[in-house]
Amino acid sequence: MSRKARESGTLPRPLAVLAALALAGATGLAIRMLPAGAGPAPPSAAAPAHFAPPRPPVAAQEPRRSFVGFVDTAREPGFDLAAESRGTGVLRYALGHLVAGGDGCLVRWAGPPRPGGDPVAAGLGRLRAAGGDAFPVFGGPDGHDPAVTCTRPGGLATAYRRAVGAFGAAAAGFEIRDAADTDAVLRRARALRAVQGERPLRVCFTLRLKPDGLGAADLAMLRATRREGARVDTIELLAEMEPRDGPEGRLRRLGSAVRAAAGQLARAYALPDEEQVWERLALTPVLAGSGDLDEPEARKLSDYAVRHGLAWLSLRGTSPKADVSRILWRTHS
Repeated sequence: MSRKARESGTLPRPLAVLAALALAGATGLAIRMLPAGAGPAPPSAAAPAHFAPPRPPVAAQEPRRSFVGFVDTAREPGFDLAAESRGTGVLRYALGHLVAGGDGCLVRWAGPPRPGGDPVAAGLGRLRAAGGDAFPVFGGPDGHDPAVTCTRPGGLATAYRRAVGAFGAAAAGFEIRDAADTDAVLRRARALRAVQGERPLRVCFTLRLKPDGLGAADLAMLRATRREGARVDTIELLAEMEPRDGPEGRLRRLGSAVRAAAGQLARAYALPDEEQVWERLALTPVLAGSGDLDEPEARKLSDYAVRHGLAWLSLRGTSPKADVSRILWRTHS
């Protein structure tokens, strides 16, 4: 699409191809508390310090669903991944949240203890058998990413390695709430570099979107992560929706904030062209009430994601009305 169209701040109609989240299939296992012992030291040579290159387009195939469902397993312990996928058509899910436990280098599910593991994650095998997939998300509002608490050498890399291995996951998400903690930022980056040196692992960082883009601490965190050689494939922007009874133009302002973040990321990653950022951005509106989105707005958001080639669209917070959800679920590349 033209730069002029993006700079207009509007939410246009579908035109381009969506970059879908790539996840590998594997057997699903419920994650219990995962001990993190000593692991191998990070490789001496840093991995390429940039966003991963985009995958080449695949011709003559069915369009892929590009909506990623988010499941808060602490609040929805009975969520049935396979059944929901059959009913909605959504094929990919993010499962939150894995947080620090025990000595700080253990990983557990947020929320009350669940004997026998997490029932949502236990259904991952059925989802994969039906052609879907899911990936774990570390951190979040109800606990710390173990990067904050795990100071034992090699312990953090082992914690990530075991959690990802228990999922058989090719991707992992990190809801960043510790960007101002320099030590945690460096520990996470070095641990991810070590794990990515051992196995293919796509990484998504989830960051809060502000009206003028991303905060200074988040941008500094991304630059530090880049310098340490960890590869970040996707930046998911959490955008709290303005109230419906506020000033007109809230979707236009949302588009402007996303555009500002794209420019900031292009500079943070030293990309020569801002266009290279868009397919590495995901957009996740956060709803305070079920009426925060209506059907025309849902269509505009879906069209916006497709036209700008975003990695995916998702939702957090309160579930919208059924007709609104169906529009967003059907977002395709």
